[in-house]
Amino acid sequence: MGFGPVMDTVVSISLILAALAVGAVTAYLVLRGRQGGGGEMAALSGRLAQMAASQAASQAQLAESLHAQERAVGKALEERLGDFSKRLGERLQESSTQSQSALSDLRERLAVIDKAQSNLKELSNQVVGLQDILGNKQARGAFGEIQLRDIVEMTLPPSAYAFQAPLGDNRRVDCLLHLPNPPGSIAIDSKFPLESYHALREAKDEAAIALARRGLTLAVRKHVQDIAAKYIVPGETAESALLFLPSEAVYAELHANFRNVVEESYRARVWIVSPTTLMATLNTVRAILKDVRMREQAGVIQTEVEILMGDVARLDDRVGKLQRHFDQASDDVRQIRISTDKVTKRGERIADLQLEDEDGETAIEEEDLAPPLIARIGEN
Repeated sequence: MGFGPVMDTVVSISLILAALAVGAVTAYLVLRGRQGGGGEMAALSGRLAQMAASQAASQAQLAESLHAQERAVGKALEERLGDFSKRLGERLQESSTQSQSALSDLRERLAVIDKAQSNLKELSNQVVGLQDILGNKQARGAFGEIQLRDIVEMTLPPSAYAFQAPLGDNRRVDCLLHLPNPPGSIAIDSKFPLESYHALREAKDEAAIALARRGLTLAVRKHVQDIAAKYIVPGETAESALLFLPSEAVYAELHANFRNVVEESYRARVWIVSPTTLMATLNTVRAILKDVRMREQAGVIQTEVEILMGDVARLDDRVGKLQRHFDQASDDVRQIRISTDKVTKRGERIADLQLEDEDGETAIEEEDLAPPLIARIGEN
């Protein structure tokens, strides 16, 4: 791999250093040879040649060893680089898969957020529209009537109620529940004192709160008095009526902080209900109507059972008559069997009579036999 040039450089440097060392030793020996004898010079030259040969062999062996190590290191590096590349590819693939999954989840959540944002926008528009509706007194009244209609239609069968039903002198009530006497039909009228409630919610100081409380009290009290005067008609409706408040907040405020107004409505026999309590009241009315229908059906069943018992009594009488006819027929058949038995026995007696032969035995004359037989048959 990348270690070959490095090893060659190391070997070259080693050879250069060895040559320099040999050159230095040779120069030293030359200087000594000039100063000394020639024999020593020859011996030293031989030894230097041996040292150079040994050094060359060592350098060759070192170079071979270094090349072998280079090959081993290169192979190990190739294996490790291959393993590293494989693991790196797997990690990159896994990271890519996770990234794609995360991006997919992110897109889904962004889609949900977009949908929720559109829903919030639509809800905001609806809230603005509802505020516009509730800001108008006539539209607010229509809103209460529609909510009342939805609750009644969802809870009761069509035969149990009527909307804008006439009462008394050309008066019409928002809803009239048809109940049997007692208690009779119950009128439900929708009222929505939202302006007084908003004034109470927006009041900041004690004076404003007191004024708003007084306004809400007067508004609810007037609604109660109007319903009691218009929609409780003796002989035509029940002795009580319902005031429907299409707001749980206003209903809760009245029962929490205006107990005197609620008690006045009780004394006037006008029961204030919210959408939730009206639902519970209508479920009770449905149970009453179901009980009435069951009682009516029980009366019809009782009448039918009485008629059925009369039919069973007539059937029993007719079966008795038929039994008597069967008994009479059985007696007639018995008498006929007796007669047939007698006739059979008479025939057997006649068959058992033997006439005398013509070979001299006494013969029974036909004239002598006939009268006794006719007499016995006549007796029987």
